[in-house]
Amino acid sequence: MSAPEAPDAMPETRAATLLRLRPVWAVPAILATVLVTLMTLIYFGSIVDPASHLHGLPVLIVNEDLGARGPAGEVDLGQEAVSGLTRSAVSSRLALDVTTLSQAKTQLEKGADFAAIVIARGFTSSVVDLVKPGSPSTSSTPPPAIELLTNSRAGTLGVSLANGVLEPALDQFSKEVGQQLLGDLSHETVTSDIKTLLASPVAIDVVSYEPLPAHSGLGLSAFYIALLTTMCGFLGATIINGGIDAALGYATSEVGPWWRQRRPLRITRWQTLLTKWLMAFALAPLLTAVMLAVAAGILQMDAPHLVMLWLFVSCGAIVIAIGTLVLFAVLGSLGQLIAILVFVYLALASSGGTVPLQAESGFYRFVSNFEPLRQILSGVRAILYFNAQGDAGLTRGFLMTAIGFVLWVVVGTVVTTWYDRRGFDRIEPELLEYINRSATEFANRTQESPTDPEAT
Repeated sequence: MSAPEAPDAMPETRAATLLRLRPVWAVPAILATVLVTLMTLIYFGSIVDPASHLHGLPVLIVNEDLGARGPAGEVDLGQEAVSGLTRSAVSSRLALDVTTLSQAKTQLEKGADFAAIVIARGFTSSVVDLVKPGSPSTSSTPPPAIELLTNSRAGTLGVSLANGVLEPALDQFSKEVGQQLLGDLSHETVTSDIKTLLASPVAIDVVSYEPLPAHSGLGLSAFYIALLTTMCGFLGATIINGGIDAALGYATSEVGPWWRQRRPLRITRWQTLLTKWLMAFALAPLLTAVMLAVAAGILQMDAPHLVMLWLFVSCGAIVIAIGTLVLFAVLGSLGQLIAILVFVYLALASSGGTVPLQAESGFYRFVSNFEPLRQILSGVRAILYFNAQGDAGLTRGFLMTAIGFVLWVVVGTVVTTWYDRRGFDRIEPELLEYINRSATEFANRTQESPTDPEAT
């Protein structure tokens, strides 16, 4: 019996031949174009003009002024300032809330507001004193001031936007106060010094309330930790998906010039997804631990409550990984593109990490209610900047992360088991059997040495 003849060799495909095929160009070009278009719309749509979208940025007003008697009778400049701000165009851009100083500090300490206007108890009296006979010279006495407490821990760009609205409004109020006092004085007592003094008699003292710690990236450390948490989940899931598929024989393993294809195993879609999920449960906490070890250990990021931070970001990374693996299981290769859009591009634009949500359009505010990066950022910011207070965003972060976990588990379980019941196998059983039989025959042939004279 002679050795089996080798099958006819397949003709070699040339690059020129391959590139003449329309599908070779069309699919990558269309997918890449759509992805880049969406990416650009999402990114620049959220940051191109935040000032024009500004609406409802939370700011507090504290009025402790008691009023005083001026040249023309009783006057309460503190109340006039409050009325002027709440009834002007400022209120259409900022959500102004009049409260007490203690309540304002409580709000600032949990990141609920970006700034607080504080009008001191003797504000009116100090302004009226400027025009009293024998008042001190302007060079030796600091002008009456309204204090503007800024909360950089809530977001530096949000503080900048709030200042951009409040400072011009308070400057205008100062000029109006000067004109009011000037009108109450008799012409005989108005000197050039008085006119100069009353041109803008009220100063605005901008004070940072509980400044950020030194190693916090100017308030961006929370955003970047949340972003890296998302990437730990997304990239971890992508690696797990490729690795498990290669181990099951549904994908190739290629490193440099070495290529390997295992024999495909018969396994249901549900069991495949379950295997990937279990690996994600193990890998995500490891990746987030490495991330925090580098950020806090090597780079010295300020990180109070480090263990709680690790537990929280591990939960967030697990949910991202599980969701990404569900999209792979449900949509196949297209799932990776959808996962990039959902967990990376759209998440970045709607997170509120750089541009506050109050300065974004309604679409991004809506999406932020369920986008995972926003929920992770809320918890991370509460842990890093607000002493891990639940009402500073940590409770919301844990709650929404739990909801996301349940949602993705339900979707993945329902869809993959439905695929299995309908017989939507990744490889048809007959084809799977044929592939394995052919692989066995090929292995048996290659074990026979072609130069062995004993081969028959």
